[in-house]
Amino acid sequence: MSGKTILILGGGVGGLVTANELRKRLGKEHRVVLLDQDGRHIFWPSLVWLQVELRKPDQFIRDLKLLEKKGIEVVRGQVTALDPHLKVVQVDGKELESDYLVVSLGAQLAPERIPGLAEAGYNLYSLDGAVAIRDARKKLEAGRLVVLTAGMPYKCPAAPYEAAMLLDYDLRKRKLRERVEVAVYAWEPAPMGVAGPEVSAGVRQLLEERNIPYYPQHQVKHVDVTRRTLHFGNEAQARFDLLVYIPPHVAPAVVRQAGLTGDSGWVPVDRHTMETRFPGVYAIGDIISIPLTMGMPLPKAGVFAHREGEAVAKTIARQITGQGEVGAFDGYGECFIEVGGGRAAFGRGNFYAQPRPAVKLFKPGRHWHAAKVLLEKDWLRRWF
Repeated sequence: MSGKTILILGGGVGGLVTANELRKRLGKEHRVVLLDQDGRHIFWPSLVWLQVELRKPDQFIRDLKLLEKKGIEVVRGQVTALDPHLKVVQVDGKELESDYLVVSLGAQLAPERIPGLAEAGYNLYSLDGAVAIRDARKKLEAGRLVVLTAGMPYKCPAAPYEAAMLLDYDLRKRKLRERVEVAVYAWEPAPMGVAGPEVSAGVRQLLEERNIPYYPQHQVKHVDVTRRTLHFGNEAQARFDLLVYIPPHVAPAVVRQAGLTGDSGWVPVDRHTMETRFPGVYAIGDIISIPLTMGMPLPKAGVFAHREGEAVAKTIARQITGQGEVGAFDGYGECFIEVGGGRAAFGRGNFYAQPRPAVKLFKPGRHWHAAKVLLEKDWLRRWF
């Protein structure tokens, strides 16, 4: 059999897992090529710890070149065009051909869609933004700290609430909480509503226990930088002294231009195989949209990208070698919710369940926090 080339676009969770799993299943005559613009892998769940100085960046960032010792080819560069019909990708003026294409480019952060947002606050979902939050919080000794979700959908649905509760605990530890109000303003009607009413109510209770007001259905339209004021579509306004925001997310332009996106603005895929409408072209992670029966899409979360990547790797390996089982993503997932003080809650369940996701939320405990710490360490050890 002639060697095949599998090209994986993006070195995030999904791309990293897919490349590793394919390399384990395929002989050396087959090429596994991982392309990433930045050339490094960031374990994004650690950003909420970084913002309160519980981590340093070098503790959760790895150079993707480390994968070359496993036989994975790593190419650093920007995808400027892709043809899903031919499975050909343009990278910084060079053309890369493939037999199978896995698109895992993630969601593009677009704070510029909200006038004044980038100038007024700090982006929790970027490394530079989390570092800036870490430093800015030290200067806030009185006033109002606002955590804002600026649009839907956004990746890692628990992160805004983790950020608010960790910042709350940090203020309490520094004996400033009585002088600083912490509030959450959200586009969505309920926290983590896609996980079902039990989880949503549980997260809201966690906020209330910490005296963190939650303002749902507040779609920010613009931010007055000078007056430090958020202006919402419902005509409400909110003052802030420190603004931590989750920006709007969009699919990368190169993916839209390739005709991969659907009416949702994201890439539609088969909910089990992750194959797009183009044979041999798969998409995984934050770039896809899978509608659930309750009317909301599957959340954009690393745990799903991980399991989607495993499924795709199994399927491609089966098609190439005729051995092993075909992969299938089953909709199961879980996540930790950090609450501060070395404690975390934990949610787990089936998001493909009928008629709505069947997810259970476990109460905060030190064991769940320890489990998240272990996950971080195991992740970086296992895949690199």
